[in-house]
Amino acid sequence: MTLSQASTPRPQESPLPAWQAYILAFTASACTLIIELVAGRIMAPIIGVSLYTWTSIIGVVLAGISLGNFIGGKLADRFGSRRTLFVLFMLSGLAALSVLYTATAFSSFQAPQSLPLLLRIVVVTAAIFFLPSCVLGTISPLLVKLTLRDLSRSGDIVGKIYAVSTAGSILGTFATGFYLISLFGTRPIMLGVGITCLVLALLFGDWSWIFRRKSAAAMSVFLIASAAATFWLLDNGSLKSECLKETNYYCIKVSSETKDNEHLKLLVLDHLVHSYNSIENPQHLTYGYEFTYAAYAEYMARRRPDGRLRVLFIGGGGYTFPRYLQSRYPGSISDVIEIDPEVTQVAIQYLGLEPRSDIRSINLDARLAVAQMPADQVYDLIIGDAFHGLSVPYHLTTLEFTRQLKSHLAPDGIYLVNLIDGRKAEFVRSEAATLSQAFSYVAAMPVIEQYTEQSSNLWVVVGSSTPLQRQAYFDAAEVSPRPDIAKALWDGARLTDFLASGRAVVLTDEYAPVDNLLAPVLEERGY
Repeated sequence: MTLSQASTPRPQESPLPAWQAYILAFTASACTLIIELVAGRIMAPIIGVSLYTWTSIIGVVLAGISLGNFIGGKLADRFGSRRTLFVLFMLSGLAALSVLYTATAFSSFQAPQSLPLLLRIVVVTAAIFFLPSCVLGTISPLLVKLTLRDLSRSGDIVGKIYAVSTAGSILGTFATGFYLISLFGTRPIMLGVGITCLVLALLFGDWSWIFRRKSAAAMSVFLIASAAATFWLLDNGSLKSECLKETNYYCIKVSSETKDNEHLKLLVLDHLVHSYNSIENPQHLTYGYEFTYAAYAEYMARRRPDGRLRVLFIGGGGYTFPRYLQSRYPGSISDVIEIDPEVTQVAIQYLGLEPRSDIRSINLDARLAVAQMPADQVYDLIIGDAFHGLSVPYHLTTLEFTRQLKSHLAPDGIYLVNLIDGRKAEFVRSEAATLSQAFSYVAAMPVIEQYTEQSSNLWVVVGSSTPLQRQAYFDAAEVSPRPDIAKALWDGARLTDFLASGRAVVLTDEYAPVDNLLAPVLEERGY
C-alpha cells in the first residue's frame, strides 16, 4: 500500500437533507408519544387506571427513550448511514406491531406475588411498551449524525432537530388524546404507528443493499417471518378489540347474564363490572350499595308531600339507579353527570335507558358541571358514584368539591358517596373525615360490617346538614331489597370510634393521596 493510498480519505455518505431529518424526527417523536398515550388505554383493562399506572407508563417510556438515545448514539458513531436509518425504522415498526401481541399475551398475566406492588405494575408495563420506546429512541442521535457536517452549525442543527422532535411529541399527544383513540381504537392506532415506521424506512432509508445476494436472502427470511407474524396476529384477533366501544375514557363492554331467573345486562368499563341492568324490571337492584341508596330514596320521598325527588348523580355508569327512581317514584327528576357521552349512548342502546325521560344527562367532568349550575338548583339527594373501582378521580373526593355539592342540597338534603376499600379502610375513613368538615351529620355504612376480614368491601358515606331521623330511616329501609345492609348505620359514637381506629386524612385539592390510601387494596387483589 502506497503513502498516497493510505492518506486517501474514505468517501463519506452524502449528508441527510435537513428537511428529511425534520420529517423523520417529527414523526418518530409523534409515534413515541402516541404509544405512550395508547398505553394508558391498553393497560386500563389489565391493571386499571391510577396514579401508579400512569407513573409506570411514563417511567417505562422515558427509560426506553433514554436507553434508546444511548444506543442510538453508539450506533450513529459506528454505523452512521442511511442503511442504519432503514434498519432502525424497520425495527421501530416491528416493535410497535409487537404491542398487538404482547398486550394480548399479558392481558391475563399475573406478575409474581413476591414482587412489591409497584414493581409488578412496572414489570407488566415494561414488558409491553419498553421495546418500542427504546427502538424509537435510537433514531434522533442518528439523524443528528447524518445531518451534521459543519461543526460551526452544530448548535443550530441539533436545536432544530430537537425543536421539531418536541413539536412531533406535542402533536402526537393532542391528536391521540383528543381524536385518534375515540376514532380508531388502540389496536388500529398501533398498527398505524408500525406501518408508518415501515413506510419511512422505505422512503428515507437505504435498502439498495438488500438486492445483494446474501443481503437479499437475509431480508427475504426477515420479510417472510414478519408476514407470518402479522398474519398470526390478524388471525388471532389481535387487531380486534374486546371492547364494544373504545373511548377517551373507557373500554366499554356489554354482556348478558341470568341471575335468579332474571335476564340481566352487564356494563363493564375497563376491567370492572359497573352495573347489572334488567331491561324488563327497572327496580331490580344487585349491589349492596344500591340497597342503601334505595333506603335513602324512600326516606326522602316520605318527607316530600308529592313523593317526588330531585336527585343529582355524579357518574352514570349503567344508569341503573336513575331508572329505579324513574320507575318507583314517577315524576322524579334525575340529573346524571356522566363524563363519557359514549357511556350514555351505550346505556340508551343496550341498557334500557329511555332517551326522552325525566333522566337528564350532562356529559362533563363533575367539577365543571357543578361549577356551572345555577345557585338555586338544589336536590334532595346527591349520589356520588363516579369512582371507577380503585381508579378514583381524586378531585371528586375533596373538601372543596364536597362544599360545592353541599351548596346544591336542600336544607334536609343528603349526600351519598359510594366507595370501595379494603381491610384498612383508610380511604373510607378519610372520606368520612372530609365530609365531617362540611356536614354536621356524617355516617359510614359498610355493605359487610366485618370489613377487616374483606380484601375489598363496598361502603356508602353519608353527609347531611340535618341529623338523620333514625327510626324514620329504619322504617324506610324496609323497602330495600336487603334491609339488613341498608340498616348498617355507623354514626355518632360508632363513627367516632371508627375514625379513631386508623389513618384518616382530610382530603383537599392540595392534598388528596387517594392512590396511596388504596394501595393496600391493590396489593391484596394481586395488583
